[in-house]
Amino acid sequence: MSTHEHIDLVNRYAAHNYHPLPVVVASAEGAWVTDVEGRRYLDCLAGYSALNFGHRHPELVRVAHEQLDRATLTSRAFHNDQLGPFCRDLAALAGMDVVLPMNTGAEAVETALKLARKWAYEVKKVPADQATIVVASDNFHGRTITIVSFSTDPVAREGFGPFTPGFVVVPYGDLDAMRAAVDDRTAAVLVEPVQGEAGVIVPPPGYLAGVRELCTERDVLFIADEIQSGLGRTGTTFASQLEGVVPDVYVLGKALGGGIVPVSAVVSRREVMEVIRPGNHGSTFGGNPLAAAVGHAVVRLLQTGEYQQRAKELGEQLHERLDALVGRGVSAVRTRGLWAGVDIEPSLMSGREACEALLARGVLAKETHGSTIRLAPPLVVTPGEVDLLCEELTAVVAGR
Repeated sequence: MSTHEHIDLVNRYAAHNYHPLPVVVASAEGAWVTDVEGRRYLDCLAGYSALNFGHRHPELVRVAHEQLDRATLTSRAFHNDQLGPFCRDLAALAGMDVVLPMNTGAEAVETALKLARKWAYEVKKVPADQATIVVASDNFHGRTITIVSFSTDPVAREGFGPFTPGFVVVPYGDLDAMRAAVDDRTAAVLVEPVQGEAGVIVPPPGYLAGVRELCTERDVLFIADEIQSGLGRTGTTFASQLEGVVPDVYVLGKALGGGIVPVSAVVSRREVMEVIRPGNHGSTFGGNPLAAAVGHAVVRLLQTGEYQQRAKELGEQLHERLDALVGRGVSAVRTRGLWAGVDIEPSLMSGREACEALLARGVLAKETHGSTIRLAPPLVVTPGEVDLLCEELTAVVAGR
């Protein structure tokens, strides 16, 4: 079928909860995808960081194939031989003790919220049903009812009330506002070390360290949502490490599944996680053998530090090339490792129009919030491919 025929099928039979670019991917490898017409594109979105290791990474595919021939699902009613090694090594990678495996990022966030409330009642002794969690404006933690309850994005919220109570929203990056919001009923502070959906928004220097200090001082859990920012994307294993910060709870997903299966996890210290007991929380697919085998392979890739170093070095190249565009069709650039938010001059074109122009030039990217585009090529991208991305973006904003 042609591109048009495939898109027509989706428009007819799939719910319209996305507005994708008009490209139909048929195959993919590394940093490149090929559409049904045989055209190749440089993937500079990488599945919102779910494809940190590129499409069909040979080691991850090998592990998945091997596990498919053995066992795929057992449920947590029984043990499987992949879960223990995966949890042990993921905990060690995070410098933590215990892993609670789930499937999607939103599930992991929900898990962390439940964990924080249970900890507040059992350990901090917050009165029953009075625990609050402080979050940041412009956050993106998923789209469940509870999560959109504390979103400040009207598109995510409108039409989905009534909302879950117990959340206090403060401006992102405002430590004074955070301090004012934390009180004796606060169970946790939940923040993204870098806000991805908001446009790769980087907090002010010292913000994360200040949140850490505040949480320690007031006996509050610091939950870092590293679903997009974690696992190598920012040049470190976790973006929190850029400020030398260790949260109480990591929320992980996306890249943990290697672009093959959905894998997410909440990782924390034993004294925090032990408030969760049999029957409190679970998942039919969470921790399944296939997911655990692939997740374990991802952890092994990260243990060498190779991908973190690539993100750091190529991120410097990306930043230098993009920064040169400021004032030349680009109003601002924000980068962390191999991750960038680029604000296109609104008078020039919208973010969507910029992404459509890049698509025509063989580059895949995604817009957010009007005039901003996000760039997150896989960590396997080459210096030449980073240059190619920047050259095509330069041509787009120059109107060539």
